[in-house]
Amino acid sequence: MIMNINEILEIAPYSLDRGQKHQLLNERLRELTRKHYNQCEAYRRMMDARGLDISNLPDYELLPYLPVRLFKEFELRSCEKSEVVKTMTSSGTTGQQVSRIFLDRETSSAQQKCLTKIVSHFLGTKRVPMLILDSTAVVKNRNMFSARGAGILGFSMFGNKRQYALNEDMELDVEGMKEFLEANKGETIFMFGFTFMIWQHFYKKLLESGYKPDLSKGILIHGGGWKKLVTEKVSPEEYKNSLNEVCGILPDNVHDYYGMVEQTGCIYMECKYGHLHTSIFSDVLIRRPFDFSLAEIGEKGLIEVVSTLPESYPGHVLLTEDEGMILGEDDCPCGLKGKYFKIEGRIKNAEIRGCSDTYAAKF
Repeated sequence: MIMNINEILEIAPYSLDRGQKHQLLNERLRELTRKHYNQCEAYRRMMDARGLDISNLPDYELLPYLPVRLFKEFELRSCEKSEVVKTMTSSGTTGQQVSRIFLDRETSSAQQKCLTKIVSHFLGTKRVPMLILDSTAVVKNRNMFSARGAGILGFSMFGNKRQYALNEDMELDVEGMKEFLEANKGETIFMFGFTFMIWQHFYKKLLESGYKPDLSKGILIHGGGWKKLVTEKVSPEEYKNSLNEVCGILPDNVHDYYGMVEQTGCIYMECKYGHLHTSIFSDVLIRRPFDFSLAEIGEKGLIEVVSTLPESYPGHVLLTEDEGMILGEDDCPCGLKGKYFKIEGRIKNAEIRGCSDTYAAKF
């Protein structure tokens, strides 16, 4: 009996070993492939062109993938227009085409449940005071969810009260922070933001201001990368240590994550050893750029991501424009089961994209 998504989401995110996870993903991804084949004409045409035999689907590692940029060029939807409750857009700079991801109620709900399961593993299940290392201006327009706004709103559910660290002009709100930290003294503070913006508008501005908030009980989750902002980029160790110097947060409590709007909900969290981890709800495969065959552990290549969540659009097997390598499976010293990997950066000539970068391109 194939499990439905709500049954899958009951399983602890890092609890299955390779064999168990493989079986689960095979069943679910074949089921999603059949669904999208029947309900999305553009997807069906692409699969037919690839020679896919829908009555005899291969192992999920051999299912045809869609290059992620197709979501910029086509309206890929596997539900009725009337069932779309939210349209997510990727972080393209002005004038660039953006991906459009159509969510129905079921897919949107599954994304939220999945994010909750993964993040709760690192943050605990209790909601805590949240300091958002960004500006209130980002979430004003709720209709078109930018990747940045969606990230903030998605993670906001882990906060029982929220304070933005920056005002609408992207300046530090020192008074607001002081009041917030005073009111929540002694509590764990959940911090969330985007990698480059935290560096530019939180870390650097704290250094300038001389204000040193006590965030020694803070847990920071950040994503979005540096991408083309290489002149600013620092190593993960320097990033963590620099933040520790200005606000006291412990380096082990700073977690990067990898994710994309085309597969919202299935994020890949960094453990204290600096490895990104796949949960049981998704997987990462590495493909050799010259022939797209599967790479070995420790071999660099293009990142393919698969997800058990997308029902309203055919985004369950995607080839990204990022490079990375798998470091191991089921044997990370942190104890989490599943593959763990690292990102090497964007492939050359891929459009600049990243929640942090879209902002930087304007300034």
